[in-house]
Amino acid sequence: MTEQAPKAARPTEPWRQRLIRSLLYGRNVDRSAKARARVGFAILAFAAIYAVIGGRLVMFAIGADGHAARRTASQDRIATARPDIVDRNGVVLATDVKSPSLFGEPRRIIDKDEAIELLTATLPDLDTGEVRQRLASKKGFVWLKREITPKQQHDIHRLGIPGIGFLRENKRVYPTGAEVAHLIGLVNIDNQGIAGMEKWLDNNGLADLHRAGFATDRLQRPVELSIDLRVEHALRDELLKAKDKYKAKAASGLVSNVKTGEIVAMVSLPDFDPNNPKEAHDPDRINRLTTGVYEMGSTFKALTLAMALDSGKANLNTLFDARGALHYGKFAIHDTHPLGRSITLSEVFTFSSNVGAARVALSQGVEAHKAFLRKLGQLDRLRTELPESTSPIVPRRWGELNTITIAFGHGLSVAPLQAVMGINAVINGGYLIPPTFLKRTEEEARAMAKKVVRTETSDKMRYLMRLNAEIGTAKKADVKGYYVGGKTGTSEKVVNGRYSKKQVLNSFTAIMPADNPQYQILIMLDEPKPLPETHGFITSGWNAVPTGGKVIARIGPLLGVEPRFDLPPSDRLILAASRGSQ
Repeated sequence: MTEQAPKAARPTEPWRQRLIRSLLYGRNVDRSAKARARVGFAILAFAAIYAVIGGRLVMFAIGADGHAARRTASQDRIATARPDIVDRNGVVLATDVKSPSLFGEPRRIIDKDEAIELLTATLPDLDTGEVRQRLASKKGFVWLKREITPKQQHDIHRLGIPGIGFLRENKRVYPTGAEVAHLIGLVNIDNQGIAGMEKWLDNNGLADLHRAGFATDRLQRPVELSIDLRVEHALRDELLKAKDKYKAKAASGLVSNVKTGEIVAMVSLPDFDPNNPKEAHDPDRINRLTTGVYEMGSTFKALTLAMALDSGKANLNTLFDARGALHYGKFAIHDTHPLGRSITLSEVFTFSSNVGAARVALSQGVEAHKAFLRKLGQLDRLRTELPESTSPIVPRRWGELNTITIAFGHGLSVAPLQAVMGINAVINGGYLIPPTFLKRTEEEARAMAKKVVRTETSDKMRYLMRLNAEIGTAKKADVKGYYVGGKTGTSEKVVNGRYSKKQVLNSFTAIMPADNPQYQILIMLDEPKPLPETHGFITSGWNAVPTGGKVIARIGPLLGVEPRFDLPPSDRLILAASRGSQ
């Protein structure tokens, strides 16, 4: 009997595999059950993958291109973060409103020709060539028209064009229109400040916050300006009337708080509506008060006489030779109304004597004259919150002839706001305070003020300005109850290299009340024309001064200046009080 060969032994399974199989499937697992489990797992995996793909397709269908949506949403967040701008009483001067903008996604548009035809039929102002060029690009997102109306959005939405959508952007609006145009400025299509306080906002951190994504509507507080919209309206209204009445080329005005440096009102005509940015590009619509520089005429005599009084070399009764013209080389300086005698320093101011002012300045010397004007901020560029400003035009070689002409406001061109700052200093007790368009308290102003003129000098200058309203060239602005003081200025404009007597820039600066000034008012009329009621004259006393009087009568109650009647003349009220304090 033959023996059978032994069966081949199965290879021994490593203990690690046995342990893993036991943990995964347990002992005595049916292989068919194991196969079914694997198939079920594969089905579940594929079902999950297809569900994700299907969900994404639904999202694409509903929400368009996710990448474009995220990108435009980011742009929307940047555009929304612009704070309101309000006046000192909380009245809104600039704010944001939501406005739809039209965009396209060229990759998703099926029939571009049909889309262009439908869009241009709904929006006739669209440029067909430009739209075609944008939709023919390979980009995922292109702007077609910014800031459309809700009706236009509705009409385009009903067209049902694939790849055409809307993004809600913030649009800057200015409820007051042109009232405060030069101060507020304006923004570009991307809601970025390009002029005025709007540009100041971007330059002072707002643009950086936008780029970082930290500025949101919820976090931004309104920016409070020093402007009082009521005073602004009254000033602008009277300037518009004066510009029309005297057929002036331009008109401008300022109201300044002499104790804080706040600008309470600022108007420059012609102005523009910031809701229509195209108007702002007209060169005639510049801000003449900060961007323009002018020879300020006889208003500069206030600084000349303040220099003499502050030096101690002259007093109100010091005599100066005004018997005839002042000759310097081939030049001769004349007075409009010569008195033919020596006159006191007070009379130099009251009768606005060019000869007298020139002799006052010469008595101080060229270097002293330059130093005093520099101390009062008249020879350097004035910096405020407004980005628009210009450096003064100062003589390169300043000799005696320059001192003679600058003494009465010719030969040195400054920004009108700059001149206002200097006059504020000589009538507010002697403190030079930088002007501001933001709210500022008297305590904050005193902390930054610089003493430039003695207190007794300031007292005498207030007396001279009040005296000028009592008996001098500012009588037409002496509004009863407000104890007004003032100084007129008529500067001949340079035409073809020569001063023209028929083309003048008139200015009038007033203070109220003169015994304790709170506000300074500047009125300027560019090239006013003669009228029968002005007897053919075009000097400041016949147009700028009465305009200033009308402004004072309207804004006095708005500023809370309480009227006082039956007050004594300036020599008994202002000078007597000054002597008593000394």
